[in-house]
Amino acid sequence: MNNNLTKLHPYPFAKMAALLADSTPAHAYTEIKLGIGEPKHTPPTFVLDVLRENLDKLCQYPTTNGIFDLRQTIAHWLERRFFLHHVNANTEVLPVMGTREAIFSFVQAVVNHGDTAEQAFTDKPNSINQPPIYQSPIVVMPNPFYQIYEGAAILAQATPYFVPCTVDNAFKGDYRAVHNDVWARTQLLFICSPNNPTGSVMTMDDWEMLIRLSDKYGFIIASDECYSELYFNEPPIGLLQACATLGRDDFKNCVVFHSLSKRSNLPGLRSGFVAGDASILKSYLQYRTYQGCAMPVPHQLASVAAWQDEKHVAQNRALYQEKFALWMAELGELLDLCMPEAGFYFWIKVPEQFNGDDEIFVKALYEHANIHALAGRYLSREVNGKNPGAGYIRVALVASVEESREAISRIRKLLNP
Repeated sequence: MNNNLTKLHPYPFAKMAALLADSTPAHAYTEIKLGIGEPKHTPPTFVLDVLRENLDKLCQYPTTNGIFDLRQTIAHWLERRFFLHHVNANTEVLPVMGTREAIFSFVQAVVNHGDTAEQAFTDKPNSINQPPIYQSPIVVMPNPFYQIYEGAAILAQATPYFVPCTVDNAFKGDYRAVHNDVWARTQLLFICSPNNPTGSVMTMDDWEMLIRLSDKYGFIIASDECYSELYFNEPPIGLLQACATLGRDDFKNCVVFHSLSKRSNLPGLRSGFVAGDASILKSYLQYRTYQGCAMPVPHQLASVAAWQDEKHVAQNRALYQEKFALWMAELGELLDLCMPEAGFYFWIKVPEQFNGDDEIFVKALYEHANIHALAGRYLSREVNGKNPGAGYIRVALVASVEESREAISRIRKLLNP
């Protein structure tokens, strides 16, 4: 077995299961799940109809780069949504089986030990008897973060480097504080905007700063934009949009990941795409051809229908807006609720009555209100003696409006018995 498997952390939900193993839920209440970011809104019927109508095409092997109609539809959607001049459907778009597997495999394809090893071994040894020390490539990521970034880096034998996202930097991370020596070893930078779990959004200035760093040090920027369509006011600026604004229509060293899971309430369809720098996608397509991971044709045709329609997306946003407004109005005085810029998560600071301890708070929610939430520390790693997720919980507003009202009622009783 791969020895690096032993370096993987348990997934956050496994940690939650261990935490609650000896706890008993409040059986007087029905269970309300707000811990997992799985959309619960009704999927668009017309997409499911297309899927059913094309089940006979399951007899076909799908091609790795997908059907042209899907790539073209995605290219046109990107152009409309992010004001791009032109996206080449044949070279700058690659459909994938959901962004989770794509993010993981992308890291395996991108991390290059050869160049780094050559550079590392030209360094002078510490003494005449000591050989040069090989320094592995670095994958930079926000902290807290989507754990696939870290696991993919570890299994690619790269070193994860965590940039704390705290209230002091608007939960976006202070990338200017990252040392030049780190950037020199960096091959890949992950950005999640809108961020999971904090809901922060990158500005044009933020993107430009990172793109300039990429130019200087040569690393790839991978932007996870799966929550980009769940906004409240202005649509978030994406990485490719920032590239176009700077006149970089080749998207050099920049790729984005998008999905239908959150946008269209289709997590089980496993449909997403990677888009950006054509030279990177060319090599990544070759990797995926060997990986043997292609989206079934019925899923692709259903995806075409989903990407072509914006009405259901606007309705989806309206439901989330209603729930966020409800939580802010009913719990804003009892909980330290901070309205996110986008996404469907609340990143909530733990009340003092629970000693500011996220594990204590999520246990109390489970034991006294039968509500599942996620301890923030499980989404983060300790950096310089501090875990930026400790003292926070993540609540996903994926339940119905009615369940939200019930959850609010129970939480009010817990906080103010």
